[in-house]
This record gives sequence, C-alpha cells and structure tokens, in this order.
Amino acid sequence: MSKPENSLSMEISFRGLIKFTIPTIIMMIFTSMYTIVDGIFVSRLVNTDALSAVNIVFPILGLATGTGTMFGTGMSAVVSIKNGAGRNLEANRNFTYIYIVLAALAIVSMALVFIFIKPIIIFLGANEAIYDYCYDYAFVSAFFIPFSIMQMYVHGAILADGKPKLMLALSLTGGIANIVLDYVFIKPCGMGISGAALATGIGYTIQTVVGTIYFARNKNGLVHFVKPRRDRRALISTVTNGSSEMVNNLAMSVTTLLFNLAMMRFAGQDGVAAITIVLYIDFFLVAVSIGYSMGAAPVISYNYGAEEKEKLGKISRISLIFLGLFSIAVTALTVIFRGPLVLTFAKSGTEVFEIAKRGMLLFASGYLFKGYNIYASSLFTAYSNGKVSAIISFIRTLGLTSLFIIGFAALFGVDGIWFAVPAAEFLTLILAVYFIWKYKDKYYLFYGSGMNG
Repeated sequence: MSKPENSLSMEISFRGLIKFTIPTIIMMIFTSMYTIVDGIFVSRLVNTDALSAVNIVFPILGLATGTGTMFGTGMSAVVSIKNGAGRNLEANRNFTYIYIVLAALAIVSMALVFIFIKPIIIFLGANEAIYDYCYDYAFVSAFFIPFSIMQMYVHGAILADGKPKLMLALSLTGGIANIVLDYVFIKPCGMGISGAALATGIGYTIQTVVGTIYFARNKNGLVHFVKPRRDRRALISTVTNGSSEMVNNLAMSVTTLLFNLAMMRFAGQDGVAAITIVLYIDFFLVAVSIGYSMGAAPVISYNYGAEEKEKLGKISRISLIFLGLFSIAVTALTVIFRGPLVLTFAKSGTEVFEIAKRGMLLFASGYLFKGYNIYASSLFTAYSNGKVSAIISFIRTLGLTSLFIIGFAALFGVDGIWFAVPAAEFLTLILAVYFIWKYKDKYYLFYGSGMNG
C-alpha cells in the first residue's frame, strides 16, 4: 500500500517546522492561560484558601490527564510510525482498539474516585480550614474524569492525523467555554469553587465529544475509526511509549503534594497559595517547549517510519537552536517580570505576594534547562523508545525533584523548596545529553552534520 500524502511528510526547514508546530504551541499557551484564568477567578472571586484547595486536589485531575496523555502520545507514536511505513489499516485498527480500552478505563477511574473521595482528599493534605473547598472541587471534577482522560487521547490522535490546526481550534473552543463559564458559574450563579470545577469539566467534554465525532466521520483521513482488532502488542507498545508522559503527570501530582506539605510546614497556608501561584505561572512559561515537542513528535515518528534520515537530522538541529534561544529568553523575562506575573493572583504587599515573588526569582534558573529536557523525553517517545523517555522523565521529576524538595527543605527551609526544580533540571540535562549522544546514530540525530551518517 502506498503512503498517503499528508503534512507529516513535508520538507523540513526551520521556518516549515516552526510553522507546523505553531498550532500546538499556541494551543499549549492558550491551555495554560485558561488554567491560569481558572486560578485568577478562584483567588479573586472566592479567596486564596480556595486557590490552595484547587492545588491540593490537583493530583486527582493530574493522574486523569496523565493517563490520557500516556495513551495519546504512545498511540500517536505507534500509529505515525505505521502510517509512515504505509501500514494504514493496521494503524487505524490500533487507534480504534486503544480508544475503546481507554474509554472503559476512564469510567472505572471515575467510579474509584467517587468511592474513595474523602480519604483521598485527606491524604492529599487538606486541613480543616480548606477541607470543604477541596471536597466541593473534587466532587464536581470527578464527574468529568472520563472526559479529562479522553480529550488528551483525542489530542494525540489529531496530531497523528497531521491536523495541528484542528487541535488548536478544538482547544480554543473548550478553553473559551471554560473561561466564560468560570465567571458565570462562580459570580452570577454563586456556585463558588464548584462552579470552577464545572466550567473546566465542560471544556473537557466539548473537546472529547467533538473530537470523537471527527474521527467517526474522517473516513478519508490518515487516522479514523475502523472495525477494531484486538492487538495486545500495540496496546503494550502504546503504554510503554507513553509511559514517560504518565511519569510526568504522576510526578506532577506527587511533587505538587510534596510542595504543598513542605510549604504548609514552613510557611502555612500562605506558602501553599504562593507555590500554587508559581506552579500556575510555570505551566504558562513552559507551554512553548511542551507545544513544540508535541507538534514535532508525529513528524519525527512518521519520518522515522519512512526512514528519512536527512529530515530527521534537520529536525534535531532546528530543535537545538529553537529551544536554546527560547530557554534564554524565558529565563530573562521571568526574572524581570516576576512581580507583575505574581500580581495577577495576589495583592501587592500581602504575605502570599512576597513569598511567591521571591520564589519566582529562585525558581527561574530552571528554565535554562527545562525546555531541552521536555524535548528529550518527547523525542524518545516519538522514536518509540519508551524506556529511555521514561527514565529521563522519572529522573527529572519523580526522582530528583521529589528528593530535592524533601532534602533542600530540611536544609534551607522555604528557599530550599524553590531551588529543588532548578537543581533537578540541571542534572537531568546531563542525563539527556548522554542518551542523545548514545542513540544519535540509531535515530539519525544530527544526520548530515558530520556527527554521523
């Protein structure tokens, strides 16, 4: 079977690759913005205790989106490599089968959260002052766990279909709905923090439903629903390939819990609110790196399946330059504008504002390394090397960051908590460089530059 013409087989140039990844970059920026708007509405229209509650409950939703991201990115690599090799029917059977398996898992996950919701909230660190806020947000959010999971799978499938602009449009629709409904539910309807959870859930639902309809009708596209065939090898490959993404989200949940516990110990509820603000801003600042890595991944997978060595070498060199320039820029901007960034969440002169402002200054150096580490993990996922991708993700987040939060907090107090991420990112970069050098010949990294080939 001949390979269909599609945008994944484009000629590779700096301008062309950036243009292809712009929709996913914008999508991630917008996603982070409406997540930030969520926080702003909660902190300004309810209070900073409610904002702390959202952060404490975050691991529940983090695990849900992590599961969807794991299946979505893993499936995207499997499907894109097979499409690149001309095995289109097999690719679509895999896509459909994995969709069904994930949907069943999503429903089971929702049921488990409802059954154990109270002990989960207590385990996550809710104290008496904010328990009710935590329960209200978690209870409403639980209804939308299946949609939270499936919308991430849909995103991965749209990228594998070579339609980043469609993914952007879908994300914008869900995001705008979230922002508008946030205000409507919290303020005019008087629903408080429950309204914020409902608005977010509706945003997820829109993306899942519309995306599912698209793949049911996209019969002439690269990726679409067909009669499924059970394929355990493809399912296992999907999970292992996407395991690094699950590690990222699991680690985000665990490190958020550790950040909250450490801040509660050393700075109380104001410290928890401050770390919540910094983590919101962090999500926004790394959006470009995440979006670029997501957008480039299916192009890498497709060209690897098609054995396009020159194209793969060009992608590596372009990525090195782009991420380097961005890392320097975002670090400088964070240091210069940390005050106005924090001011969007907390009033100037308050204890929360002062803790978060100092925290951003200490936290900022991590951005020199973070973009490369995000890309390195995504790179190996795209090459279907889930093992290396997972190692990089685990060491970077669940391993080093967790270790440094506990250790630095004990040694240096609040300042040590802020330094945990930069230290973890720096050491991870050394590991990422090692793996990239080790596999440069096998995956045609920098091919044609004199380094290999």
